[in-house]
Amino acid sequence: MIVVSNTSPISNLAAIGQLDLLRHFYQRIVIPAAVYRELLADNGSHPGAIIQTLNWIDVRTVQNQALVTALRLELDEGEAAAIALAQELGADLILLDERLGRAVAARFGLRFIGLLGVLVEAKQQGLLPIIKPALNALRQAGFWISPKLYSQVSRAVGE
Repeated sequence: MIVVSNTSPISNLAAIGQLDLLRHFYQRIVIPAAVYRELLADNGSHPGAIIQTLNWIDVRTVQNQALVTALRLELDEGEAAAIALAQELGADLILLDERLGRAVAARFGLRFIGLLGVLVEAKQQGLLPIIKPALNALRQAGFWISPKLYSQVSRAVGE
């Protein structure tokens, strides 16, 4: 299974100490060099900088830079590169959180899941006994979750 990730799922799971969920579900994650650079921002103080020590995250260079350039008209660099790389590799799944990025991924026929979807799956598989502490930790780390979405996710897992 080929899984490509944007910055947000990795950085936010790292921020709350749950990055291993990605390895549990997908074994290997591929990220474009642009996402790698974003994760190493702030002189390595970014929570996602831990990826430097992980051998299950592969960094790849996107070959189709023209596609990245075109996607940059709508998206930030990491999202554009992640979508281009997923398209290039024929990825089975792309990890994206931003609504616009998901819309663009859908236009390319890419299957996607976000950070909250990963947490729901973790709860359903018994990897997280309760999802609300993870949601609260994400909020504290700066990940925006509307009250409505928070309630929807909690109800979806029976909390």
